[in-house]
Amino acid sequence: MTSDLALDLASLRALYQSRSAKPTDVVAAVYDRIGSGPLAPVWISLVPRKYAMAQARELENDPLAAARPLYGVPFAIKDNLDLAGLATTAGCPAYAYQPSRSATVVQSLVDAGAIPIGKTNLDQFATGLVGTRTPHGACSSVFDQRYISGGSSAGSAVAVAKGLASFALGSDTAGSGRVPAAFNNLVGLKPSRGLLSTLGLVPACRTLDCVSILAATCHDAWTVWDSARGFDAADPFSRVPSSGQSAAPWASGTFRFGVPAADQLQFFGDDEAAALYEKAVAALEGVGGQKVEIDFAVFRAAADLLYSGPWVAERLAAIRPFLEQHADQMDPVVREIISGARRYTAVDAFEAEYRLRELRRATESQWERMDVLVLPTTGTIYTHEALAAEPFKLNTNLGYYTNFVNLLDLAAVAAPAGFRANGLPFGVSFIGPAFSDEALLAVADRYHRTWAQLPGPAIDLGACPPGCIAVAVVGAHLKGQPLNRQLTERGARLIKSCRTARGYRLYALDRTMPPKPGLVRDDSFDGKGIEVEVWAVPEDRFGGFVADVPPPLGIGNATLDSGETVKCFICEPYAIRGATEITHFGGWRNYLK
Repeated sequence: MTSDLALDLASLRALYQSRSAKPTDVVAAVYDRIGSGPLAPVWISLVPRKYAMAQARELENDPLAAARPLYGVPFAIKDNLDLAGLATTAGCPAYAYQPSRSATVVQSLVDAGAIPIGKTNLDQFATGLVGTRTPHGACSSVFDQRYISGGSSAGSAVAVAKGLASFALGSDTAGSGRVPAAFNNLVGLKPSRGLLSTLGLVPACRTLDCVSILAATCHDAWTVWDSARGFDAADPFSRVPSSGQSAAPWASGTFRFGVPAADQLQFFGDDEAAALYEKAVAALEGVGGQKVEIDFAVFRAAADLLYSGPWVAERLAAIRPFLEQHADQMDPVVREIISGARRYTAVDAFEAEYRLRELRRATESQWERMDVLVLPTTGTIYTHEALAAEPFKLNTNLGYYTNFVNLLDLAAVAAPAGFRANGLPFGVSFIGPAFSDEALLAVADRYHRTWAQLPGPAIDLGACPPGCIAVAVVGAHLKGQPLNRQLTERGARLIKSCRTARGYRLYALDRTMPPKPGLVRDDSFDGKGIEVEVWAVPEDRFGGFVADVPPPLGIGNATLDSGETVKCFICEPYAIRGATEITHFGGWRNYLK
């Protein structure tokens, strides 16, 4: 089983359901794979094989465990997250401590049936986008050992790309989960800040830190994200979206995606990366995307604040006592970066916060024009040799498209986007407002699945996009009709055109301005159904929409020809007395013609 075992979630689920393998078989195969090579540089420590096998047997012996979403799934953990029983080192042996409990997010995944395999290598204290600032050896891209893996979640990415884990946890403050995903042809989810608990994560910049997910597909990342998310009262940075905050009415149909003006794109001389980005943009237009050119300068200005501003002082705040006593035991590049934070004052911090608020406000006009921002994940990829010659400059280059995301409170999904002629992968990132995680994953999945012709399940958002309420309209609110603006002004998007179930009649109402029809259910009537449009209305704007509905109309429930039930305009019975029945026209538009 070791050589041909596929670890993506769909393959494992099929193995378990067919009884071709059990979790103990999979765990044994994973340890055999790991044992066939050196531990470093991918792993810093492993869960002893016997303990992982014991957890697998416990799952097998529980008759209800197979229903868990991550049943028997092996995973890796970046070594700045706590796992009870293994030391947490953050890539610095002198810093090591023994946690008494696992990080909240790790425990949530174990409760969902996942099996931890070990702790992975990283840029020390998660300081870097390169994967080389570590005493455990520099990780490389699985496609070419001469090239860096990207970091700081270097070992996590390589573990998944090498088939040593189904998925891995990383962290992402400036791009540390997205850059290594791009360099190893993986999906990297940087969730909205606070959506996954950071309790048990060694801080880098505590106000910006996110636990990230690295996986083979968007569907796998979505399954892990859905299992791990949840409010953690013990984490002061944990949060959940309020009504409407996760609304993404664009997720199920056409969507507007922003791209920078040509003179704002930067590929650092990598012409093949530029061509692959153009190809990705064209592919997105082929799956329902509408390209919009935006001004990327304001996002870049925010990115520059992260390392040229006082946020680096948060890195010092995280480990100041350790730095003061053990500076000589740190990676010299990491030490230089974090020590440099001492030059910033409290005044600098406030002034930078004021500037960031200005930039956030300036991005609002750009977001009015787009639903998703689509960027190269990185402009290029570097060799170990090139990075050694210019460690600071090239690290900065890798953050050109990533550094601003957490500062501006955005979510992001990095997805594979093809290969250069030399076999090295390229990736693009889908970036959206806070709490748009699920919608971003769905759009990225649609893109990735199409160009790569991926097998396995697609992300299914159901009948209505996240954070929205499906509303069927039958008359003056149809697209192109006089009251359609009451939907579009609230950010609603058309999901589909269809018909009601058979038992509905339609009437032209008297004395309504503008003219409107009335939809009435008649269980004794066997018609052909009435033409309707189904719109996704953000939850927080649904009440205002309903308040604008005048009598004799109201909002109730209607059954569609698909069998699903949605909110719909309905008519009070008294209003159809004397009204003209127009059911035989099949819909309002045909009647108007």
